[in-house]
Amino acid sequence: MKSKAYTVKIKAQPAVVMEAEVARKIRQHSRTSMKAEVCGVLIGSMDNDRTVIEACIPGINAAQGGAHVTFTQDAWEHIYKIKDQQYPEEKIVGWYHSHPGFGVFLSEHDLFIHENFFSSPHQVAWVYDPHTDEEGCFGWVGGKTEKLSGMRFGYTQSVQIDSANVDESEEGESGGFADQVRVRPEAFGREPAWVTWAIRIGGYLAVLALGLALGFALGHEYLRRQIEPAVRAMELRLAQDEDLLRFCDPELHACQARLQGMMRPAPLNEGAGIQKPQPPSQPQQKPPAGAGRGSNGKN
Repeated sequence: MKSKAYTVKIKAQPAVVMEAEVARKIRQHSRTSMKAEVCGVLIGSMDNDRTVIEACIPGINAAQGGAHVTFTQDAWEHIYKIKDQQYPEEKIVGWYHSHPGFGVFLSEHDLFIHENFFSSPHQVAWVYDPHTDEEGCFGWVGGKTEKLSGMRFGYTQSVQIDSANVDESEEGESGGFADQVRVRPEAFGREPAWVTWAIRIGGYLAVLALGLALGFALGHEYLRRQIEPAVRAMELRLAQDEDLLRFCDPELHACQARLQGMMRPAPLNEGAGIQKPQPPSQPQQKPPAGAGRGSNGKN
């Protein structure tokens, strides 16, 4: 039995290696603008289907917007000035920009920039979302821009083909077979030590803050349970005192009236040896002359 001949085609993605410090600078630059996009270029080298990113230059004076960014003439002048001074032997291997709050992808505007300014087969586009810390790398695969999976940090050439994604077909069929270049998990570099310590300290502080908040809540609840019965007892005692005052109020008014009656002075008796002052006596009038005499003038 004649065996069939198979042809396996691999649509290999370019391997991309980025310095961890470059990724940190891109994230730091992106976090300076949480509403508008920022951009810059990637500096490094390209050889043997491998793109090495060694540095980045921010695009100062770029035209920023909420959902787009554009390299202006002033931005390019600044970029080439820094490149000639600090990286004269390296090349521009791609560009980066941020997507504040709307994910990692290439919009139509981004594709226009990548196709017209970074059209070399080894030039890539790096996208970072400062709101979610999501990031991704896009590059040329078969003449089209696709998201790359063979991205790693650090310098290593440990690249292997993921044979699980290789399909077989008979020779002569159109379309071929595709596979992507993947990186072994151990090939990924580690974050800098200061990042590890910052994450660790942040975790400790978060746990401490949670413990303090929980302790405050529990202490508040404990005090409430201890104080609430005493407050209720005082309210009951005050209510009883008010009832007692309302009950005793008429008796108090009666006692007050009796006391006032006892303290009022008694009326004085007229026969007790005190004589009322007599009105002054009227002077006696003398009888008129001739009184008692007869009509004849004799007594």
